[in-house]
Amino acid sequence: MLTLTSPAFANGAAIPARHTCDDADRSPALRWSGAPEGTRSFALIVHDPDAPDPARPQRDWVHWLAYDIPATTAALPEGAGNGDPAAPMHWAQTDAESSGYHGPCPPIGRHRYFFELYALDTVLGPLGARARRADLERAMQGHVLARAELMGTYIHAADPRRRHR
Repeated sequence: MLTLTSPAFANGAAIPARHTCDDADRSPALRWSGAPEGTRSFALIVHDPDAPDPARPQRDWVHWLAYDIPATTAALPEGAGNGDPAAPMHWAQTDAESSGYHGPCPPIGRHRYFFELYALDTVLGPLGARARRADLERAMQGHVLARAELMGTYIHAADPRRRHR
């Protein structure tokens, strides 16, 4: 069974400020195990389904799209999503209109951030500079061998409700 963890936070726990807009905004370290036989690459989708307000979500905000992560890889170090991807990995466009990691920065309330790792039976190859989540998901269709999920939460430092947790 494919599993995904992070040394930075436990599943369901708060994401440390270091990985958000309130601090360094560095992608957290991620580790996985249990890739099924036949895995040729991995893809990662990081998103927030609670945007803009968890009480009235209106969209699913994409924070990081990485793909063609080599099958021999079982971890990404902290900061792997900041800057250019290490070959042969590729980034796709986030909802911040750029590529790479853009950490939690919710405008209001405590949001959930899902890190979804997919084991694929293929290498996708470059999807183009303007590729977005829908393009990545379309390319992955029919190639997903397994999926693992890690969820963390965050409330922005400027949110007045933060003081009343």
